[in-house]
Amino acid sequence: MESLERYLNSFGKFVIQQSRSNLTRKKKNVTKSLYNSLRFEVLKTTEGFSVKFYMADFGKFVDKGVSGNKKINEFTTYDNKTIQSPFQYTTKGPPIDIISKWIGMRGIAPKGLGKARSKKTGQFISPFAFLVSRKIKRDGIKGISFFQRPLGLGLKKLPNEIFNSIKEDIKNNLRTI
Repeated sequence: MESLERYLNSFGKFVIQQSRSNLTRKKKNVTKSLYNSLRFEVLKTTEGFSVKFYMADFGKFVDKGVSGNKKINEFTTYDNKTIQSPFQYTTKGPPIDIISKWIGMRGIAPKGLGKARSKKTGQFISPFAFLVSRKIKRDGIKGISFFQRPLGLGLKKLPNEIFNSIKEDIKNNLRTI
């Protein structure tokens, strides 16, 4: 089963590499935290092998999107079906302090808006961050299927490749009596 395990490792590497490329290409790699959190593991189980993929918690929102309270967003699954995002903003939008940091990292803050003090926390917030947060709450976040697409591509190749790996393992373990 060495060939099969080797193939599953190459499958995992392919999915992670393609997912990282998608994040970079779609300009969703500002902090690199999601990019760096992507990893996989091939585990031996009683039934054979299992491949597990891991990412930062917020990765599912980037991958599948989030519907707003006025607009429904969709994403493309690994098997190429377009479905509604399972996530939705209802009463609260994204936190303004996180939006402020994101705006700063992107360098998109307009000049001359100044800052206002939050009534809840007393911290200074950008009115632009408040507007961006309100728009995200209304329209949501479009999913980019950065993980779903590579997973689907890898799964398409899986049946033939697994068969070839099993065939290779059988050949390597044949013994004449």
